[in-house]
Amino acid sequence: METDALVRLLAAPEGEHLECKQFGNKGDFDELCKYVAGIANSGGGVIAIGISDARPRRVVGTKAFPEPGKTVASLQRALAHSVRIDEHALDGQRVLSVTIPARPPGTAIADRGKYWYRVGEELLPMPDAVLRAIHAEVESDFSAEECVGADVSDLDEVAVAEFRQRWARQRPQLRIDGLRPDELLRDAGLLTGDGRLTNAALLLLGSHAALTRFLPQAELVYEYRATEAAGPAQDRKELRQALLLSLEQLWAAVNARNDRQSIQDGLFRQEVATFDEGVVREAILNAVAHRDYRLAPSVFVTQHLRRLEVTSPGGFPNGVTEDTILHQQVPRNRRLAETLARIGLVERAGQGVNLMFERSAQQGKRAPSFSGSDRHHVKLVLDCMVSNVALLRAIERIGQEDLLSFRTEDFIVLDRLSRGESISAELSQRLLPLRERGLVESVGRGRAVRYFLSRRLSNQIGQRGSYTRRRGLDSGAAEALLLTHLRSVGREGVAISELEQVLPGHSRSQIRASLARMLSAGTVRMLGSRRWARWAAISEDA
Repeated sequence: METDALVRLLAAPEGEHLECKQFGNKGDFDELCKYVAGIANSGGGVIAIGISDARPRRVVGTKAFPEPGKTVASLQRALAHSVRIDEHALDGQRVLSVTIPARPPGTAIADRGKYWYRVGEELLPMPDAVLRAIHAEVESDFSAEECVGADVSDLDEVAVAEFRQRWARQRPQLRIDGLRPDELLRDAGLLTGDGRLTNAALLLLGSHAALTRFLPQAELVYEYRATEAAGPAQDRKELRQALLLSLEQLWAAVNARNDRQSIQDGLFRQEVATFDEGVVREAILNAVAHRDYRLAPSVFVTQHLRRLEVTSPGGFPNGVTEDTILHQQVPRNRRLAETLARIGLVERAGQGVNLMFERSAQQGKRAPSFSGSDRHHVKLVLDCMVSNVALLRAIERIGQEDLLSFRTEDFIVLDRLSRGESISAELSQRLLPLRERGLVESVGRGRAVRYFLSRRLSNQIGQRGSYTRRRGLDSGAAEALLLTHLRSVGREGVAISELEQVLPGHSRSQIRASLARMLSAGTVRMLGSRRWARWAAISEDA
């Protein structure tokens, strides 16, 4: 933003698109995130930092956010929304302008799991009705549109027979075996209102020639790469044919290199397939059902020794992100997804993604990852190395009744905590229920709270040492460790920043509390005051 444009903007009244903030010298990043999300959700606008809130506004300047580039990057990580920050000199004072684009269609910007929006000058929690309206801003259903020029003769007879058999097994009472092809397609919703083929019909049942002519992008490319090295794949298949036929060939290709991993469970040894058929099929069907067919690239299925990657064009559908994919289902090709569910190939209501996560957790594998996705494509990575069987066995010992009541998010949270990984805002809502079950413990309060596996669960999976490290020392042990260090450095003492290195699992406020108790007990003394204070041990001889 140009400085002149900022000056003109500041003359206007505050509203949904303008916020003036003074901020302290250090700035409040959490508060900034909250306002950026609210303004983005309300159509975009500007935050002017270093300007008084009340009119007539005054330039007060600011030392907040001294490195705007780093602040922009932090906002992008926190909100998945790009902003621009410019520095200005007004009346000899430093002023910042934060230019915030409007949210993308169908997507509400979340700040730590909460949605905000502007009503006049106020920043308020977003009502459910507003959030639902945003998520309803979905794209048109390409799969339900007419495939212009195609007719029943463009369908593969083998694929149509397979479709009939699958649907008949799902709904035997419909007497599907006796339907003519046109009746079969009409009852399945694969014809438009005036009886023409939909794109979904061609995607599911089309011949190679018809797909090449009408939908050449509807191609599944399989590659096997034994190493990470660039160059030609060891095996490659380009499948441009009815999806019902491609799916079987793809699984056959994956299963041909599907070794089994041996797992020791007490005195017994069992084997687990590296690539689970249900998970692999769901990953491929999810890519096909939700890709953007208006884009030219194909869906790629790349198999490695212990990893499978499925990449589909078009990014996430509006309203869906990596963090919300378990809860927010917005099918980009609804007609295709409904037809796949009708014949039993995918789960209804988006449960297929949940099943991928649950099956992976139940086999001791990492949760599926969408972290490599961007606005141009969705990349699903299945890490199929069995690496956390101990946690699964420990959960099973807790009781079958408890295990049946587990939600998908519970498996993911326990797996991430056992690996020492962070918990996203979306998953953090499951921490309290897991703590009530005695599976998770916590230390600290407010923003300093930390969660980790309970002592019982940690002991069962052989992580007793990790439990002690994550829980931290009790107050007596912590004070003894502080005193030992202070005695080693002598009379000059040390700053509290050095003591934070002695107790990395403790917050600064916890260390201050320990020092206050030691000061009262006469074992330490404070040299100097406030931010320049240093701490030293009192000699035992004194």
